[in-house]
Amino acid sequence: MAETIKIAVCDDEKNIRSYLVSLIKKQGGECGITEYASADAYFSDGKEHDILFLDIEMGGSGAGLDGMGLARRIRSMEAQKQPIIIFVTGYEKYVYDAFDVEAFQYLVKPVDEQKFAEVFGRAAGQILSEAERRKKKLVIQYGGEGKAIPLNDIYYMESRNHNIILYLKSGKIEYYAKIGDLEKELAGQFYRIHRGYLINLFHVEGYDKTEVRMANGDKLLLSRYKYDGFVQAYMDYISEESL
Repeated sequence: MAETIKIAVCDDEKNIRSYLVSLIKKQGGECGITEYASADAYFSDGKEHDILFLDIEMGGSGAGLDGMGLARRIRSMEAQKQPIIIFVTGYEKYVYDAFDVEAFQYLVKPVDEQKFAEVFGRAAGQILSEAERRKKKLVIQYGGEGKAIPLNDIYYMESRNHNIILYLKSGKIEYYAKIGDLEKELAGQFYRIHRGYLINLFHVEGYDKTEVRMANGDKLLLSRYKYDGFVQAYMDYISEESL
């Protein structure tokens, strides 16, 4: 079943909203589109979206939000799913402000159809890639039954006494497996930084010559023989994520 991309179009001009919706529909794929005539309407609706096409200069009512104000408020809400924000505006002067709220792209009205298709394709590709990653799971035998664990729930794995300890968002699980087999199975997102540690590159917070710092706060020994390979694998992973 195809992944449905949830898209919001927020602009106070109805004709612009209609035009953007028509461009979105031309791109094909499974999309659910919601229109908002103001930043306040989007914010009060409270729905989560994958992509937000957002006008910067809009007259607000109530809270009086303009597009940039809405973008800043969205980015400040850590618990909420963060949409890809694509600004659509008649003013180029806001381009630097757009960087402050990590906007994906800045489209100037009147929006060029070819440029829109290129930007939409990249944004949709990123959303679908993230959805595929969320589907990826490690299937293990635990407690006498098969258990499927999403890869992004795993910080890292430790090999100890012929067992594997999974360090998860929800705690720890220990089961029988060989770290060498897991290294081959999970190549690309995981890297073996030491004979005893296989780490999830998604959760790397930082590193130096001797250790890797993970998102759960743990600091793991980085073998000097593995350093160059780890840096290359991490850079490759980051580059792939940003496509």
